[in-house]
Amino acid sequence: MVDYQRYIDRIDEWITERPRTVVIAFVLLTIVFAGGLANISTDAGTSQFTEDSPAQAALDDIDQEFSPSFSEDNGSTQLIQSGSNVLAKDELLAMLEAQQRLEDHESQRVVSASSAAGIVAQTIDPNATTVDAQIRTLEDATQSEIESAIRTAAAGPGFTGLVSNDFDRQSMSASATIGTVQHDVLGGVSTSSAGTGGSSPLLDIQTRGQEIVDSVDSDIRVFGSGIISDEFTNIIFDSLVIVVPAASLLILVFLVFAYRDPIDLLLGVLALVMAIIWTFGFTGLVGLPFSQLLIAVPPLLLAVGIDFGIHAINRYREERVQDVGISQSMRTATDQLLVAFFIVTGTTVVGFAANGISGLGPIRQFGLIAAVGIVFTFLIFGIFLPAAKVWGDQLRIEYGIPEFGLSPLGEEGSILGRILMVGVGAARRAPYVILALTVVLTVVSGAYATGVDTSFSQDDFLPPEELPGYVEDLPEPFAPGTYTVTDTTNFLEDRFSTTQGSSVTIYVEGPLRDDYALESIQRANDDPPDAFVASNRSADADSIVDVIGDYAAQSPEFAQLVARNDADDDGVPDDNLGEIYDALLDSPFRAQALQYITEDYRSAQVVYSTESDASNDEITRDARALADRYRFSATATGQTLVLEAVSGTILTSAIRSLVAALVVTAIFLVAVYYVIEGRPSLGLVNLAPIVVSVALLAGSMRLLGIPFNALTATILSIAIGLGVDYSAHFVHRFIDEYHELDEELFPALEETVRGTGGALTGSMLTTTTGIGVLALAITPILGQFGLVVALSIFFAYLTAMLVTPSVFVAWEALT
Repeated sequence: MVDYQRYIDRIDEWITERPRTVVIAFVLLTIVFAGGLANISTDAGTSQFTEDSPAQAALDDIDQEFSPSFSEDNGSTQLIQSGSNVLAKDELLAMLEAQQRLEDHESQRVVSASSAAGIVAQTIDPNATTVDAQIRTLEDATQSEIESAIRTAAAGPGFTGLVSNDFDRQSMSASATIGTVQHDVLGGVSTSSAGTGGSSPLLDIQTRGQEIVDSVDSDIRVFGSGIISDEFTNIIFDSLVIVVPAASLLILVFLVFAYRDPIDLLLGVLALVMAIIWTFGFTGLVGLPFSQLLIAVPPLLLAVGIDFGIHAINRYREERVQDVGISQSMRTATDQLLVAFFIVTGTTVVGFAANGISGLGPIRQFGLIAAVGIVFTFLIFGIFLPAAKVWGDQLRIEYGIPEFGLSPLGEEGSILGRILMVGVGAARRAPYVILALTVVLTVVSGAYATGVDTSFSQDDFLPPEELPGYVEDLPEPFAPGTYTVTDTTNFLEDRFSTTQGSSVTIYVEGPLRDDYALESIQRANDDPPDAFVASNRSADADSIVDVIGDYAAQSPEFAQLVARNDADDDGVPDDNLGEIYDALLDSPFRAQALQYITEDYRSAQVVYSTESDASNDEITRDARALADRYRFSATATGQTLVLEAVSGTILTSAIRSLVAALVVTAIFLVAVYYVIEGRPSLGLVNLAPIVVSVALLAGSMRLLGIPFNALTATILSIAIGLGVDYSAHFVHRFIDEYHELDEELFPALEETVRGTGGALTGSMLTTTTGIGVLALAITPILGQFGLVVALSIFFAYLTAMLVTPSVFVAWEALT
C-alpha cells in the first residue's frame, strides 16, 4: 500500500482551517472560466460526422465540379414549386418570374439561375440564355409548342431531375419542380456545408428571398443551406430552453428532499452551476465549438455532481448528529470521500474519454469535454463544497442561524433504511442463488442486445414534422420557433425520390480523353451487382455516354462524328474523344453534358439507380464493387453510402469504446485498490455490478427500439463511467466499515447500506428524473439519449444495492 493519507491531510487542512480562502479561490476561477462562455460558437447538423468519410469527400468534389452553384464563391438556393400542374404555361412563367425578381433585387446577389422552365424555354429558342429572354419566349409560345418542348427536354436527364416523380409524359404534367438560384456570397460558401449549423452567409439572403418569392402568384418555397443551418442552431437553443428549466425544477425538488436545509441546498446548486460554467468556459477558452452532442454534457455533470454533493453533506451529517465538531466532522467525511471521489472520477473519466478512440470527430470531442468536466466536478465538490459547508456552518454558529434536516438519509429505523436492506437480506439468505440468477440475466440480456440497430440520418437532429402537443402549447419564452426543414425535406423525398429506390454515384477521375475512357464506363455497367436496377444485363445509369447519345439522336452532323469514331459500332465512341466532347460542349446540350463531365475532361460522374428493396448495407457493398471495375480512380458515393459509412463507424465506436472503457476501468480499479488497500480483488468486486448494469442497459435499448446513433453510441462507455459512481461508493464505504468492525461481513454491509445507501438513493432519484427530462427535447436524438442515461443510472443503482452484497459474500469466501 501507498501512504496516500498525507496528501488527503493537506487538503483537509485547507478545507477545515482555511475554508474562506478556498471559497474565494474557487470563485475567482469561476470568473475566469465564465469569460470563456462568450467565445463559444456552435457547430450542429450531420456534416460534422461525415467530413472524414471518403464517400463524403467524393460527394463534395461532385458538388463542386458538376454544379456551378456549389463552387466556393457561390451559394445555392432552391426554389421548390408545387401545384396541380407546375408544367402549365402560367406556372412555368411563375417560376421564371420568381427567378427574375430575385435577380433584380440587389440583396440577392444573383449570378445565375436555372429551372425546368428555363430548359423548356431554351428548347424552344436555344438563344434564350437569360431569364428575361426565357420569359418572352414562353409568353409568345403556344400551348402545343410548350408541350412539344417539354417532350423534347424530357428525353434528357437534366430536365427529369428537376420535376417530381409523378411527371406524366402523356399529359405533360407534374405536381412539383425545383429551380436553382446561385448567389455571389462574400467570403464564399459551399453547399456541402448544408446542415452544419452555425452562422451561414446565406441565411439573410434566403430569408429575404422567401419574402420576394411570396409576391409571385404561385406556391414556391425557398430552401437552402442557410435555412437548414439556422434551424439546426435554433434547435439546440430551443431544446436547452425547454430542457434546462424542467430539469432544474425536478432536480431542485429532489435536492430539497436530499438536503432538507436551504443553505445546504444553495451550496449544492451553486457547486453544480460552477461545474457547468467551468466546463463550458473551458470549451470557449480552448476554441471548441458547441455541437448538439454537447447538450448532453450538463446532465452528465449534474449526475456526478449531485451524487458527490449528496454524499459529502450526508457523510458530514453522520458525524454531526453524534455531536462531533464542524472541523472534525468534515475531516472524517473528506478522509473517506476524497478517496471514493477519486475512484469515481478516475473511472468516469475513463468511461467518457474512451469515446476518444471513436472514428467520428464530434464523439471524440464529446468524450474530451465530458472527461474534463468530470475532473472539474471532482475539484468543486471534493474541495470547494466541503470548504463552503465548513465556512457556512461556522457563520451559522456565529450569527445564530438554525440548522435544518441534520439527520442523514437512510438512517437506522427509517422506512428508506429498511427498504435498502433488501440486498443485504438476500445476501444473508441465498447469496449464490442471487449471483447465479444475475449471471444468467446478464448473459441473456447481453445476447439479446446484439440485435440493437444502428442508425444515422439528418432526421436524428431535426424536430419531427409535427411537434408534440405539450411543446406547441408551451408559453413564451419556452415556446419553440417555427421549423420548416423537416416538412420540406420530407416533401422533397416524397416527390423527387425515384420509384425504383435511391441512387449511387461513381466519381471518376482520370484522363477521359484517352480512347478507352467511355468504353471503360460502359463496360463497368455490364452484369451489375444485385442492388442495382438493370435491363438487358446492363445497369440503369446516367452518364456522359447518354448525353452523347441524346445529342446524336437530334444532330445528324454530331451523329456522323460519333459514328466515325466508333470502332466497334456499339454507339460508344472509341477515338478522338476530345473532339467529341468539344462538339458536345458547343451544342445546346452543354448544360446536360457538364452534369456528367468537367470542362477539363478530367472528372466524370455516373449516376446509378438502385433497387427499392435493397438494404443500405447491400447498396454500399455493391457500389464499392462496381467502382472497382473502373480502369480509372473511381469512388462510390451518394447520401446512402455516406450515411451508411457513418452508421458503421457509430457501431464500431460503440463497441471499441465499451471494450476500452471496461479494460482500462478494470486495470484502474485493480491498481487503485491495490494501492489504497493492498487488495486488488476489490477492483473486480467494484466492476461486477457495472458489467451487469451495462448488459441490462444494452438489452433495454433493443427492447425499447432505441438504436445506436451519433449520441447513444457513447452510452455504453458512459454507463461504465456513471455506474462506477454507485458501486465505488458502496465498495469503499464497506471497506472502511469492514475494518472498523473487525472484518465482520454483515454488520459492515448493514452499516454501509445505512450510511451510503440513502445518499445513493437520493442521487439516483435526482439524476434519473433530471436527465430523463431530456426526453422533452425537440430533437429525437436527445430524447433517446436522456432515456438511456436515466436507465443506466437506475440499473447502476439497482445492481449496486442488490448484487454487490452477494458479491462481497463470495469475495470473503474466496479471500
